[in-house]
Amino acid sequence: MPRQSIFDMQFSKVYPLLVQKAERKGRTRAEVDAVIQWLTGYDMAVTDLDVTCRSFFENAPAYNPRAEMITGRVCGIQVEAITDPLMKKIRQLDKLTDELAKGWPMEKILR
Repeated sequence: MPRQSIFDMQFSKVYPLLVQKAERKGRTRAEVDAVIQWLTGYDMAVTDLDVTCRSFFENAPAYNPRAEMITGRVCGIQVEAITDPLMKKIRQLDKLTDELAKGWPMEKILR
């Protein structure tokens, strides 16, 4: 079976993994939701998660212009060096979730 691209994966499959990563380190779903809302503008309480990651990020209601301040490595890849705009957005969310799981205060995560 061929491996599914993250772009075509349902966000409803990715979201619980982000929450799980944060909860393992004592953070909450509400904090993950706050990070996603800051980055994308989505209100997670009413957002349909049954869309592809591509659609989720491309149709974000208010993608935060301060997202360019997200720097560092995710899975060994420097976030600010990613050239594909969609992959960069996905990695930015992953980086914010990593920072949350590492115990960073929300004020620092939400630049």
